[in-house]
Amino acid sequence: QVQLVESGGGLLQAVGSLRLSCAVSTPIFSINTMGWYRQAPGKQRELVASILFSGTRGGILNYADSVKGRFTISRENGKSTVYLQMNSLEPDDTAVYYCNLKSFSGATVWGQGTQVTVSS
Repeated sequence: QVQLVESGGGLLQAVGSLRLSCAVSTPIFSINTMGWYRQAPGKQRELVASILFSGTRGGILNYADSVKGRFTISRENGKSTVYLQMNSLEPDDTAVYYCNLKSFSGATVWGQGTQVTVSS
């Protein structure tokens, strides 16, 4: 069973930076997209950023408007590992961040979540 292993969450002050990592536990060759979602207390889970893995549009990045210019999603070449570099963090970025994988077969896999807390 494919699992997503996340790391990098923590507690920090506003305008700080943090990098989240997400690795796939077993090799998988049918990844369509990988990305990061977040869920703040009392709010719905929302997309933060995603990257298209393959096809003619491979490498295309997608960001939520609220993080554009501050967050960068990237992929480690040749590996099913993605990173989320978060700069200029704000208290509104406080949430549990979840890694997500979608396969071409339609399967969706979620990581266990990692807490990011930004104090003012």
